[in-house]
Amino acid sequence: MIRQQLTQKQQQKLSPLQIQQIKLLELTSLEIENRINQELEENPALDEATDAPSESDTDRVADEYNLDGEGTNEDFSLGDYLTEDDIPDYKFQQNYSSNENQREIPYSESESFQEYLLGQLRLKELSESELRIGEYIVGNIEDDGYIRRDPEALSDDLAFQYGLDVPVAEITRISGIIQELDPAGIGATDLQGCLLLQLKRKEKTPAREHAIAILEKYFDIFSKKQFDKISKELNISEEELKNVIKEITLLNPKPGNAWENTMDTKMSHIIPDFIVETINGELIFSMPEENIPELRINREYGIMLTEYSKTRGKESSEKRDAIAFVKQKIDSARWFIDAIKQRNTNLRNTMLAIIEIQRDFFLTGEESDLKPMILKDVSRLCGYDISTVSRVSNSKYVQTNWGVYPLKFFFSESLTNEEGEEVSTREIKSILKSFIESEDKTKPLTDDALVGKLKEKGYEIARRTVAKYREYLNIPIARLRKEI
Repeated sequence: MIRQQLTQKQQQKLSPLQIQQIKLLELTSLEIENRINQELEENPALDEATDAPSESDTDRVADEYNLDGEGTNEDFSLGDYLTEDDIPDYKFQQNYSSNENQREIPYSESESFQEYLLGQLRLKELSESELRIGEYIVGNIEDDGYIRRDPEALSDDLAFQYGLDVPVAEITRISGIIQELDPAGIGATDLQGCLLLQLKRKEKTPAREHAIAILEKYFDIFSKKQFDKISKELNISEEELKNVIKEITLLNPKPGNAWENTMDTKMSHIIPDFIVETINGELIFSMPEENIPELRINREYGIMLTEYSKTRGKESSEKRDAIAFVKQKIDSARWFIDAIKQRNTNLRNTMLAIIEIQRDFFLTGEESDLKPMILKDVSRLCGYDISTVSRVSNSKYVQTNWGVYPLKFFFSESLTNEEGEEVSTREIKSILKSFIESEDKTKPLTDDALVGKLKEKGYEIARRTVAKYREYLNIPIARLRKEI
């Protein structure tokens, strides 16, 4: 049975301004700069303010365009749009750094890792089709120097994308040619193959012969550091085994990492969103905004609305459409300016709350001075919702006297020591790391032993928690840390 019925319910919806604020809040300094430049290009009603006018200038503009007058149009008030025309006030503090001593530094673009390989490949005596296959294989080599796609997949790609019927055996043969290029180890499919490629290029010595044998026949037990078994299998002394292991550890497990000019690396430079300086025991907070332009409503668009107010009711349909377009663009510009203002306010207040909680760390730079802090603590202090604090903390960095840190660095849960004091889990991790760094590498500390050492310092922590912290620090288990 089909029937109609009326229901009444409350539904929360975000306004365009709120949606824009949420999106802008998550952007980093570089991303917000790009986003502002994009908006300036797309919205002609948005303009970049070169100089902020004086108060008297603002009054004059208000008189000239009747900014304080009541709008008569039912959709908007003229004053709602033009008051922002000359008041780009969304910056919260003036940047007083001088540009007098700044100079441009020329940037030299060097060849990429793939270009370096292709340059060598073109020196080989290859046919046009072989070179084309080789170029495709090089294009699939990752930045660390490995090629993790099997020959069958590469053969299928060449068939589908370029219409080339290349047998798997031919792919394997040309891959072998690429593995002869520099740096040694390039084009391997796994760590074992990478290390072998490097060793086989070196001059032969007894230690290197044994190293090749270990990688070819005993790679699994070598990776588990079962050195006694290896020594027995190769019938060599402990001193000889040390020399063999030294040969292997001198090899480069990621030969492609020598090139730091790939696009990903070029784009990974960190631009801090906040600066907290320690000067004479005081903390000075600022937000670098040198590359973020000040914004205002375009004056010409304001004039167009002023002219419209004088001819209200006499305009043609074409003019009404033009005015609707102008209004829509000014609305968009106002929303964007307000969203930038709110973003800066949110960032500023959230960072000030973090500084207040972690004041001791900003003064000393010691991890042991970090206080336990979760999103809820910052939210309570700055008055924002936890989701807002989370967005501010994501992908944002602060520059201090002690280095550049992601905001997430300052967040950690708490544990209670024997004296009943709350300590940061980051402090526990720091202590755990120091224990492992100072351990006897021939008899590394097990997780149970680490639990005992932490207990001696007054920290009651379960073994599984120690194991979790150790894994978080990317520290392997005791057996894999063992050295001879």
